Amino acid sequence: MHELIRDLALSIVMAWLLGVAANFVRQPLILAYLIAGFLLGPSGLKWVQSEQSINTIAQLGLIFMLFMIGLEIDLKKIVRAGNVILVTSAAQIFGCFALALVIFLLIGIPLGDGRFDALYLAVAVALSSTVIIVKVLYDKNELDTLPGRVTLGVLVLQDLFAILFLAVQPSLNALDFYAVLVSIIRVVALLGATLLFSRYTLPHLFRLIAGLPELVLVGALAWCFAVAEFAEFLGLSREMGALFAGVSLSTFPYAPDVIAKVTSLRDFFITLFFVTLGMMIPVPTVSVLGLALVLVALTLASRLLTVFPPLYAMRQGLRASMLPAINLAQISEFSLVLIQVGVHSGQTTPGVAGAASTAFVVLAVLSTFTMMRSNQITRGAIPLLKRLGLKDLGHGHAAAEPEAGAKHKRRILILGFHRVASSFLSELERRHTALLDDVLVVDFNPTVYHALRARDVKIHYGDIAHTDTLAHAGIAQAEIVVSSVPDSLLKGTTNEKLVRYVRRINPTVKIIATAEVLAETQTLYAAGADYVTVARLDQANELVEAVTAADAGLLADMKTRLEAQLQGRQEILP
Repeated sequence: MHELIRDLALSIVMAWLLGVAANFVRQPLILAYLIAGFLLGPSGLKWVQSEQSINTIAQLGLIFMLFMIGLEIDLKKIVRAGNVILVTSAAQIFGCFALALVIFLLIGIPLGDGRFDALYLAVAVALSSTVIIVKVLYDKNELDTLPGRVTLGVLVLQDLFAILFLAVQPSLNALDFYAVLVSIIRVVALLGATLLFSRYTLPHLFRLIAGLPELVLVGALAWCFAVAEFAEFLGLSREMGALFAGVSLSTFPYAPDVIAKVTSLRDFFITLFFVTLGMMIPVPTVSVLGLALVLVALTLASRLLTVFPPLYAMRQGLRASMLPAINLAQISEFSLVLIQVGVHSGQTTPGVAGAASTAFVVLAVLSTFTMMRSNQITRGAIPLLKRLGLKDLGHGHAAAEPEAGAKHKRRILILGFHRVASSFLSELERRHTALLDDVLVVDFNPTVYHALRARDVKIHYGDIAHTDTLAHAGIAQAEIVVSSVPDSLLKGTTNEKLVRYVRRINPTVKIIATAEVLAETQTLYAAGADYVTVARLDQANELVEAVTAADAGLLADMKTRLEAQLQGRQEILP
């Protein structure tokens, strides 16, 4: 017991020290935790050697990590997923799995006679890291972009694929139709029972203790371990029970409150899991290192081969087809979880787990680097792809390009199209319809491209960070140029750079730019802007009106006017 407490203390202290260092050099915390475990464990400094301690900590971390993964699986998002996400997810998951399985079998990785190394590795390659992807996309403000939404949609369906694999995993040693059917029946029974209980019983229990945060936390943990033990009783794994406990609570009315309460414990147990996972990483032998390099190369190649083609075929454009492939190019922490389940059940070996962990570390570093520079990478790759014969959106559509000599068609240029530009076009449709014929939008969002063309609004498909794009769009002949996208959302450029370039090319054009920070207004005026909009000032004025209306008892009238303005409004970006 004392040894376990000492090992826990060492694990947390080492994880914290290396976590601080990783944060300083902008590397994923998971990478720091794996290295901490490796240093502490039998392959490193040998400060933690007790196999019992390692297994106990790992199982606790694994159960709680799967519980938290389940809490973040939104079944409604899976149901509402569009065709682009569904088709891309199917191509990526099954394409990567099939490609990896074939290659692993060709290089002699065993499959059969109680060993399922090739199968576990193929599943591992098919899954991407939610933790790394969400963290980097959040830091880049790209979660709500089209490539970001496609990436997140694929991640959700990858989780569903992992759940299906967990369902058949206990029956791999005697895989036949009857065994699979029994496993599926058990899984359905477990999922049905947990969903029904969470729908009709848990809400009443949690309502009674909603004012007591301690009991909300204890109740969530009790639910996690109760379902885990129920799964064990049904002949399934505790890990699957913990996952389903989280999934059932994700549909729960109190789910946000529960997640908020268990966030600190989540971080604690996830830290423990990855530290103990690092302890299990052996000193890489030539064979383990070779397999890890195969995993790295296969993961990178398979993402490009299975993600880019379906998106490109569905007319998402070169950029929006490349970015999800870059975003998904790593192995998931869930992959490591599944392989550990296989190690514990004797279906694969620690050597396979070591190779997967090594590949995870390498890909975590590479993926963080490439995702942070994904826009630069796509800008460099698109010209090469075009030279290879691939056509981007807008190619061959005369309506998308302003014709030579048709000055009125390029009189008002909107550089970049986000929500402000969407509302601006909607207001033009309502109040100044004639001006719509003079508007040309320049943007590289395929959703915007198709929607604007469907509404007969002219659009030039391209990246406004490229001067060639602006030149081809007709900047030199424009009379009014509007840049309404704030710097925090622009990729590869800023409002100041856009204003300076436009002013240099067209000295007489009227330029309207956007500032987020008050000090930027003077910078933009110095660069050549004729007018600078500051959205926060408009919102502040509206808030003043709302507060004064509330004080005068007229807030209901103000609400009615707003509802009338919103009624029947159909914007490109809602």
